[in-house]
Amino acid sequence: MSRVAAEFPADVPLEPALVSCQREGELVWLTIQRAEVMNCLSFPTLKRFRLLLEELREDLSIRCLLLTGAGEKAFCAGADLKERKSMPLERVAHFVRNIRALMDDVEAMPQPTVAVINGFCFGGGTELALACDLRVAAPHSELGLTETALAILPGAGGTQRLPRLIGKSRAKDLILTARKLGATEAEHLGLVNRIAPAGALRASALELAQAIAANGPVAVRAAKAAIDGGLELPQRQGLEHEARCYERVLSTQDRLEALAAFAEKRKPRYAGR
Repeated sequence: MSRVAAEFPADVPLEPALVSCQREGELVWLTIQRAEVMNCLSFPTLKRFRLLLEELREDLSIRCLLLTGAGEKAFCAGADLKERKSMPLERVAHFVRNIRALMDDVEAMPQPTVAVINGFCFGGGTELALACDLRVAAPHSELGLTETALAILPGAGGTQRLPRLIGKSRAKDLILTARKLGATEAEHLGLVNRIAPAGALRASALELAQAIAANGPVAVRAAKAAIDGGLELPQRQGLEHEARCYERVLSTQDRLEALAAFAEKRKPRYAGR
């Protein structure tokens, strides 16, 4: 049994259809397939999602992961509250641990991750987007950490990741009021990186992912690790962490290929080694 599978109660079924995995060359799309309930996260959905991530994190031929929800109405509306309502308290604790672990799994992926936000993105959906490296949204998208309106708080990383992204005061404004915001305001606050033109979300997300994939994959992973591992450290320690990450690229074939391509005035052909 895998480490992730062991973290779920034995009676939680594995249902592969809940989250699809589609490879396009060096890119992978992970899509929550629950459009009829706005792609909310049930216990089986969490299990399928986490097991996929466990498998994909070892495949370093993948240069970028794109996370989205099925349909055009919702990225993810958070936890499945209908399922949650019927859970005994001890099972709720298991669920909360696993939804928090899902966000941690996403954040810890060595490959860059892009949240492709195609509509409603509330509660755990916004927390899932926050766990990604970058966020691209359709113009009609709405986001928000709405948990306090349900007498709970963002418990899957929202209270920690949002203030680190947009600042403490702005994060408190959104979390304490449970306010929802549109894509334009989300971009203004720095919660969303890009807003796609109407009807062009997939194309815009692919353009971003392909721009990442065109670069040296070892260097991209090392740069992500340098930022994530050094940001909360004092600057001196952060610079030391950056130096350790830089050492990863010095002996790579890709670095030599980049120098050769520059000298020969051609596009480099990176192998990820």
